[in-house]
This record gives sequence, C-alpha cells and structure tokens, in this order.
Amino acid sequence: MTFSKPSFKKVNRKDAQGSIPWRTSRFPVRLCGLLIVLLFTNSRSAHDFHASVTQMQYDPKEQVFEISIRIFTDDFEKVLSAESNTKVNLSDSHKNDALIEKYIRAHFAYINPQKQAKPIKYVGHEIEADANWLYLEMPYAEPFRGGQLKQNVLMEYFDDQVNMVNIQYQHQKKTFVFRKSQSVQDISL
Repeated sequence: MTFSKPSFKKVNRKDAQGSIPWRTSRFPVRLCGLLIVLLFTNSRSAHDFHASVTQMQYDPKEQVFEISIRIFTDDFEKVLSAESNTKVNLSDSHKNDALIEKYIRAHFAYINPQKQAKPIKYVGHEIEADANWLYLEMPYAEPFRGGQLKQNVLMEYFDDQVNMVNIQYQHQKKTFVFRKSQSVQDISL
C-alpha cells in the first residue's frame, strides 16, 4: 500500500499559534480538559500509566467525523518499532506516516448498525511535547445511530492501556473508556 499525503485543507490552514483549528476549537473541552492535563503533564520519558485520548467531532457541513488521537510518544515509538522491527523516531517529520497509517487502520475502526465498516482516512500527525496527535477523518453522511467502535491502540503491548474516546455529534456528547478486556464496544448517543 502506498501512501500519498491527502489534500486536507484544514491541516494546511494553521492559526496564528500554529495549531490545527478543528483540533482545538470545538471539542468538548470541559469534558476531557482536566483528564488530558492529568494524563499528559508528565514530562518524564517513563511513566506509570498508559493512556490515549481520542476526540471524534462531527462536522455537519463537511459530513465527516474529524478524529484526533493523542498518544504518548515514547509508548507509540516502542510499539511502532516492534511492529516494524526497526527503531522508529517520530520526530522525523512525515517519514513514518505510512507505518502510522497502517498501525492505526489495524487498531481503530467503526462499524455502523448495518454492519458496514466506515472508511477512515489518515490525515497526518504532529508532535506536541511528550505526545503525538494523530489525525483521521471518517465520512458520515447518514444520521449517526451508533454502531461498534474498536479502539485498541497500544493494548497489545501494555496490559494497563486505557483509551478514552469522546464522541460529539451535533449537540450530543458521550465518553467511552476502552481497556484490553473491552477494546470493542457498542456505542450510541
């Protein structure tokens, strides 16, 4: 599979602070802001817990879920290195995009109530302090009526991995917590 960088206008449109507008503007900040601060303020290279935070924000104009996943960089590098049998350094810009895309496609998926897998488009990633932001899009033209979500990122390497997923669709918000024993869940709002 060859990867060509998607022409995603929002990734190329950075605001004055250099951040991607949809990643920071409309997410349920109150719901997960405190958790993000608590989970990702640890600047040590080793940490006592393994967690990721996923935001799924529906954009009705574009009819797409904009998805961002925040993962500790050191954990993600370990997993990608093991998967590829080579040392991975994520600070090497977009050199590892194909590897990241392959990994995310295997560990993050959504199946609608009609048992159809929805396509997920890898948009890119960026490093922020000790974490990596991964950006995805999932086209969704029909009304959201739930389905099954798989979010087992890093769970094959860390038994204590916890993946929190915040879903916002129109005016509804809900949080789901994924663990190794429950990496696929029925979701509804």
